[in-house]
Amino acid sequence: MTTLQGAVVLVTGANGGLGTEFVQQALERGAAKVYATARTPREWSDDRVVALALDVTDAASIAEAASIAADTTVVVNNAGALAPSTMLDADLGEVRALFETNVFGPLAVAQAFAPVLIANGGGALVDIHSALSWHAAGNAYSATKAAFWSVTNSLRLELAPHGTQVVGVHLGYTDTPMIADLDVPKGRPDDIVRRVYDGVESGEHEVLADDTAVYVKSVLSRPVVEQYPQLAAS
Repeated sequence: MTTLQGAVVLVTGANGGLGTEFVQQALERGAAKVYATARTPREWSDDRVVALALDVTDAASIAEAASIAADTTVVVNNAGALAPSTMLDADLGEVRALFETNVFGPLAVAQAFAPVLIANGGGALVDIHSALSWHAAGNAYSATKAAFWSVTNSLRLELAPHGTQVVGVHLGYTDTPMIADLDVPKGRPDDIVRRVYDGVESGEHEVLADDTAVYVKSVLSRPVVEQYPQLAAS
């Protein structure tokens, strides 16, 4: 398990709804410092927050951030993008770009910061997935989250011998600016982040951060036509 008390936390995508909560709640739990990273960092009112430029699709940007934030003990891989286009109609360039942001970017962050975490005692890597990691939504976004989930499972095995806790987080729709235009029930970002940090501090490998994630995982063993009723109709 990893405590947030006295920790040095790095959050990717810190300007977003979940990212802001990860920064603020880390401070509330006693973090000594939080690197709030984004492509275009914003100002923060707390002296413990260090605004840091980090583009997860830019190898040089990641390397520079890892060099600057060499005291990091907890990494929250939160940055991501949304693209709702269907798979058959999607522009392949846009699909590749989405995979760069949602899969290869977080993997690159993990590769760069794994030695940092190990050097600082192990620490924790927290990867933010989705309930759509387990349920295809007919678009590239859910495909990227499924891939990222698999990446995290491999990272967990590779980092375990080094004492690094790897936490995979799954959640449904959450009330953040990224999905503000979707007319669906949404969870509260503060509730989600609270459950994530509770899981980190209690030593969990996986956090199902809301009822949607709990339900979707519970039906994974069902036949495909039960998971996707539209197949029966066709």
